[in-house]
Amino acid sequence: MKYTFLFLATLTLPAMALDVQITPDIESVKVMHNAKEVVIQRHQDPNNTINPEFAKTSRACPPFCIKPMIFAPGIESIAELEMLDYLKKVSDGDNSILVIDSRTPDWVIKGSIPGAVSIPWDVLSGAKSSPPIVKKLLEELLGVKISEQGKDFEAAKTLVLFCNGPWCDQSASNIRALLKLDYPPEKLKWYRGGMQAWESFGLTTVTDIPMPWLGF
Repeated sequence: MKYTFLFLATLTLPAMALDVQITPDIESVKVMHNAKEVVIQRHQDPNNTINPEFAKTSRACPPFCIKPMIFAPGIESIAELEMLDYLKKVSDGDNSILVIDSRTPDWVIKGSIPGAVSIPWDVLSGAKSSPPIVKKLLEELLGVKISEQGKDFEAAKTLVLFCNGPWCDQSASNIRALLKLDYPPEKLKWYRGGMQAWESFGLTTVTDIPMPWLGF
């Protein structure tokens, strides 16, 4: 008796290119978030519209006033591609960078940028702030060495801060507080567009942002 054996080959088909890329050369960016890999890409539905949370155009000023492009001398303002580059560096193991969502938790849980951590403005400089909390933030999260001689920023992290957008004062409040604490301006980067710009490009968001300050 003769037997005929059929072998089925598993074909590996090339991945389909995304219709909506980040740039002509970048389809997506993989970052680590809460110890798992998250792929940041743009929403693929061409009819997708911006999150309604960021659709308002006319919030009262003050307090929701348009911020300048250059916040303070020495502080670099960045956009989406630079933010993605910082996120990738962090995911690749660069511990000298920290991406900070400066908003209060009620905003953060609605969606934030993968790879960011939460340090709300009111914890650093507002009603929830206190000298012991600020000291812990500086030493345990930001890499500042504090002694009787003062603050040593030699190993301090480069901080990339954002909030809701150019009309939002939460990241601005964190930056002002850090400058008052003598944080080097060249180690502060400001994503001025914030979540409004991020959402307007349909970029990936997450809701499980680490909040290390809760233990302070």
